[in-house]
Amino acid sequence: MITTNSASGLPTLRGDARVIALVGLAHGVSHFYHLILAALFVWLKPAFDLSYAELGLLMTVFFIISGVGQALAGFVVDRFGARAVLFSGIFLLGVSALALSTAHSYAALMLGAMLAGMGNSVFHPADYTILNQRVSAARVAYGFSVHGISGNIGWALAPLFMTYVATNYDWRVALQCAAVLPFGVLLILFLNRHAIRPEPVKQAAPGQAAGGEGTLDFLRLPAVWMCFAFFFITAIALGGIQSFASVALVKLYGMSLALATSAYTAYMLASAVGMLAGGVVGARSKQPDRNVAIAFAAAALLAVLLAMAVVPAWGAVVLMGAIGLMSGVAGPSRDLMIRAAAPKNATGRVYGVVYSGLDSGLAVGPLFFGALMDGDHPAMLFVFIGLFQALAIATAVGVGGKTRAAALQKA
Repeated sequence: MITTNSASGLPTLRGDARVIALVGLAHGVSHFYHLILAALFVWLKPAFDLSYAELGLLMTVFFIISGVGQALAGFVVDRFGARAVLFSGIFLLGVSALALSTAHSYAALMLGAMLAGMGNSVFHPADYTILNQRVSAARVAYGFSVHGISGNIGWALAPLFMTYVATNYDWRVALQCAAVLPFGVLLILFLNRHAIRPEPVKQAAPGQAAGGEGTLDFLRLPAVWMCFAFFFITAIALGGIQSFASVALVKLYGMSLALATSAYTAYMLASAVGMLAGGVVGARSKQPDRNVAIAFAAAALLAVLLAMAVVPAWGAVVLMGAIGLMSGVAGPSRDLMIRAAAPKNATGRVYGVVYSGLDSGLAVGPLFFGALMDGDHPAMLFVFIGLFQALAIATAVGVGGKTRAAALQKA
């Protein structure tokens, strides 16, 4: 049920835009914190005398904790409301940065990474529940679009900000500055708390959700696990792009590291543009799974073309941008696809379980693609990225088919 944003009883553009902006701001903080440690590896390695494997383990633990916590957070969202859960997650992110800034051992770094993972775990179930409850159905696709774009902005800003502060001051100062961000955003959300208020939670018998169905009944739906598989598969590909695409391009095309880094930047910027366009596509389409399939088919073909190294170095930058564009276009339709598959009164639980696939894939991807790069197979990195994107098409089509079949049975 979409509640109204105006005294007249009708949703307003201003009210919807306010909710979308607040949720997007929170999501940007989440993605910013994905990379605060990775951006400081150059400083942390000598400071603690760590190996690359030990540094990588910090990120793996972050995403494992986030993935497990995300599945559990969905149940908490449905029980206590999304706003309180979102506030707690943002607070934990700030605490994690302060803990990391005072670390004097690897164990302390690991504890900070775990706290950050716990904080990060709440965002998808809380964010999407707020968007579904507080934004009108006609504009929710645009909300999903802004949500994805804000995440990309967080990813893009974190390395720039953390590297700049650590270079000019100290890595501990960089983490202390990073802690200011979530606490500042938490204040903004608190001042606007009425706009993101949760719907009243209906009391239910033990073991039952608010709608009367069993709390775990949604886990029996094949569409939920297909959505999980979709996120897991696509996140493996994303993990390869984030971790090793620049290095692979240097080896494959003989380009400079600066140009290879520019190619990754092109991927991120084009992905944000694609999400903006994808919001329009999603709002006008009634079959989001087909939008996803078309976009990922194009992205997969472009990744294989990139692996063939048949274009000049500047062409590789263009191809990376095109892959990002197609991946971005799929984003809002992907979220609409999950929205359609989620039973009523189980939004938080469904998004929590489904998006835990994202964290799981991001934990596995760097390990898999790192092994490829250790074996000196840069071309295969892009081949497998394309393969995983192609495999995701089957899960997207499967989700759409199951959702439409379930709708026909209820009709």
